[in-house]
Amino acid sequence: MARSEKDKAAAADNTRKAVSSEEEATTAVNNPAGTLSDEAAAEAIIEAAAEVIDTAALLASVEAELQEWKDKYLRLHAEWDTYRRRISEQRAAEKASATEKLVEHLLPVIDDFERTIDYAAKNGETGLLSGVSAVHVKLITALEKEGVEILNPTGEAFHALECQAVTTCEDKSVPEETVADVFQKGYKMGKKILRPAMVSVTVGGPKREVPQETSE
Repeated sequence: MARSEKDKAAAADNTRKAVSSEEEATTAVNNPAGTLSDEAAAEAIIEAAAEVIDTAALLASVEAELQEWKDKYLRLHAEWDTYRRRISEQRAAEKASATEKLVEHLLPVIDDFERTIDYAAKNGETGLLSGVSAVHVKLITALEKEGVEILNPTGEAFHALECQAVTTCEDKSVPEETVADVFQKGYKMGKKILRPAMVSVTVGGPKREVPQETSE
């Protein structure tokens, strides 16, 4: 019995210690400042602040990297647009150049057609005239669809960039430097002169008025 009473007393003592420990733990949780020394509290605050600073620094780093990738994407997109536009312009220029060379090679053929038509008209070759004229019209129409413009400036003011004056003739009824005759037609494509018209210009007439530029 004595041994049993002693065991009971030890068990009761252990219970009191457990309750006391639980109360201390609860107090420490609810009031950590009261259970920590000043140094421990300061260390805990420093550690918590360090974690906050590390999180902010990581967020700033991620945002900076995201902005860097955005900038790279925008630069790449702009470079691609520039490359695509340059390739498109290059292809258009190559196509125009190829068409210009083809037209230049066909100009002597057109000249022969026109000389044949002129001969047939002057010598009564009506059958030859109709056939050659039809082919000539088809050829000119095909070239015009490709952007070729015929320079046939009879009666117009002489334009040095589009005409080549090979002779002059006196004519007082029209202003000076009027195209009197076209010996050979010229051709242009866009802004490029494939061949200037070979013409004669008038002299002896009144001075041609220079057109005034209208201000917008």
